[in-house]
Amino acid sequence: MALILFLIFVIIEIGFAASGILRKPTKTRWQIKRLVVNVVEFFTYIVLLLLPGIDFSFRFKALALLLVIRIFLASLATIFARNNENLKKVVAMVSSAVISIVLIAISMIPAFMFSDYKGRETTGEYKVAETQAILVDANRVEEFETDGSNREVPVHFYYPQNITEIQADTLPLVIFSHGAFGYYQSNSSTYMELASNGYVVVSLDHPYHSFFTEDTDGKTITVDTTFFQSAMDIGSKDVPEAEIFDVTSQWMELRVNDMNFVIDALEEAGAADSLTDSFYLNENNEETILSVIKATDFDKIGLMGHSLGGATAVTVGRREDVSAVIDLDGTMLGEETGVIDGEIQINEAPYETPLLSVENEEHHRQAMEADKNSYAYVNNVILNNASCGYETYFMNSGHMNFTDLPLFAPALANMLGTGSIDAEECIDTMNGIVLNFYDCYLKNTGEFSVEESY
Repeated sequence: MALILFLIFVIIEIGFAASGILRKPTKTRWQIKRLVVNVVEFFTYIVLLLLPGIDFSFRFKALALLLVIRIFLASLATIFARNNENLKKVVAMVSSAVISIVLIAISMIPAFMFSDYKGRETTGEYKVAETQAILVDANRVEEFETDGSNREVPVHFYYPQNITEIQADTLPLVIFSHGAFGYYQSNSSTYMELASNGYVVVSLDHPYHSFFTEDTDGKTITVDTTFFQSAMDIGSKDVPEAEIFDVTSQWMELRVNDMNFVIDALEEAGAADSLTDSFYLNENNEETILSVIKATDFDKIGLMGHSLGGATAVTVGRREDVSAVIDLDGTMLGEETGVIDGEIQINEAPYETPLLSVENEEHHRQAMEADKNSYAYVNNVILNNASCGYETYFMNSGHMNFTDLPLFAPALANMLGTGSIDAEECIDTMNGIVLNFYDCYLKNTGEFSVEESY
């Protein structure tokens, strides 16, 4: 629908220019008609708001603002214009149309990039609510700042809406870590599905690894440029294993510390039935968060993440208080321990926590090739040493198909890596597998099994 709206504007502008060229208006008459055309374009947008796919969300706000500004400027030009009987030049009329089309196209970039995605239908009995806080780690200094401030980790809660009516210590906890340049909403459909089925889900942000987040001062924190460039270099250049390990081990240390801190802070609040000094609330939601924590069963903790977040979940999943781990298409970098003579060394200690690995087709093919050639690939080693390990892959899938991004921003997701698989079917199937896995290992209901591929 965004494209249709844009084409309507293009037709209006071309029609206005063609009419002017044929009728040869004076400058004054042309300016009046310019105002009329701007008003027509604005009301065209207003009328089309009644159609699906066009709204007043962030996707169209720039367009709406542009249309209003154009009317305002054209009105001023009409009011203060002198009666000018000189003919409007053809070049000026054509230039006006071209500039108008370009400005409209630029303002509609969000509409072209993002869909009107409103989430997936959930299968559970509960309606889902959300709230948030920031956890401040008094034991760590923020390495990306120079002011000596402490590391801050935003946490976002998804939980059954009627949380105050739920018996204490009954809802399993699932903690999610996003991938590189991701952010906490990367898998919102997964959080909503779990919460609707009686889970508390906490999605954490990794500041400076996240696309953007916010600190306790209300400042927007964007992805660190050095981290971004390092990730791009490793993914696109022939970099020695030792150098890759040096960089990725620093990433993993930061993320593992973040997730460990979040678990510890939540468990401490759960034991005390009160929010500790670690909690910073930027809205009046203390009672809500306390209700969520009181309803949480901290003896049933699941970890989960996508890409680097999956790697984080796997490493933190060795904690004794973690009951289940899911890795969504992440190379388990936290289990690499060093490099000797150019070969990666891998943690071969048995992995005792039930572990599920979900991969895209190319990732799976690389893992099979490594196994065939007796190459020590970290995911293969960890799964082979897992006392209860499962793995599956989705045919024709890409890395971003295990997030909501292909549904929310298809063009961006395609740039980052998706397959030809139906995005909705992929995420719905994956969410069903995730729910079944946690139901088995966190709620002790049913038996879990997974197909080799989907």
